[in-house]
Amino acid sequence: MESRAWLLEKRLMPADKVTRYADELRYTDLIAGYYVGAPREVISAISDFSTWFFVWDDQHDRDAVHGRRTAWYRLSAELHTALDAPGDHLAHPEPLVAAFAETVHRLNGFLSPAWNHRFARHFHAIVGAYDQEFENRVTKVTPKVAEYIELRRHTFGHSVWIDLLEPTAGREIPAALRASGPFLSAARHCQDFSAWYNDLCSLPKELAGDDQHNLGISLIRHEGLSLEEAVVEVRRRVENCVTEFEVAEKELRELLAGHLAALPGGAGSAEARSVAEAVESAVFNMRNWFSSVYWFHHESGRYRVDSWDDRSTPPYVSDLAGDA
Repeated sequence: MESRAWLLEKRLMPADKVTRYADELRYTDLIAGYYVGAPREVISAISDFSTWFFVWDDQHDRDAVHGRRTAWYRLSAELHTALDAPGDHLAHPEPLVAAFAETVHRLNGFLSPAWNHRFARHFHAIVGAYDQEFENRVTKVTPKVAEYIELRRHTFGHSVWIDLLEPTAGREIPAALRASGPFLSAARHCQDFSAWYNDLCSLPKELAGDDQHNLGISLIRHEGLSLEEAVVEVRRRVENCVTEFEVAEKELRELLAGHLAALPGGAGSAEARSVAEAVESAVFNMRNWFSSVYWFHHESGRYRVDSWDDRSTPPYVSDLAGDA
């Protein structure tokens, strides 16, 4: 109910579409499964940020479909600016900018300025990747598989979803652990699973819309696979993410044990207990991405393309930039 009211307050979706589609889309349910244990104010901010991300992604699609370069790049520039000073853009006349600034402003209140700068740096890269996808789509360029994978890790928002594990846990994870190979590997595999599974479920919509950005489409157009073969290959990669995550999770727990033992006062100190709880929270919620993503794609109305009048145009989308 809170996110429904937020959608209306921020003018991100007309009232009739909020009433008809907001609950069916299951956006808030998805986030509740990703960030278990977060304080209420944290989960509320993350939920609204995630809802904004979906609406922004839909607007990106509409701008690309209609070739609206001026509208897209104006929005992109305004998001960059709002990201660096969100408190100055809370009353911005563009709903997508004002809503974005409001969620980032809230998220910036939970941890340190260093975390805020890291989150901003990661999201600047995400906006840049959306610009690249926009250009690919309006010029009908399908990226090769390796190029697509790198681009997708940004457009899916891998880095910021992992950043948000820390306010969920109530503290920042020491850089020695957060930047370690096992942590980065576990994070990458849980996020790749989510992105590739999303590609599987989005494939009918994106083929219908002549999109260029889907792992299956890159495999078809650059590797010569048939549709059926591409689906099998994406599924193989999805399954491999689960196996590789389990390997990284075990390595991270071993690294954590050594890190805690080396702290002043050893593994029994208050700092060690705090770090251990934060890492355990992060790993637990990385695991939650697998089940939550699977559930979401089978419960959300976002992927029920067979029930739409036009398989390429979701009925819940509100084109904030207007018709071309």
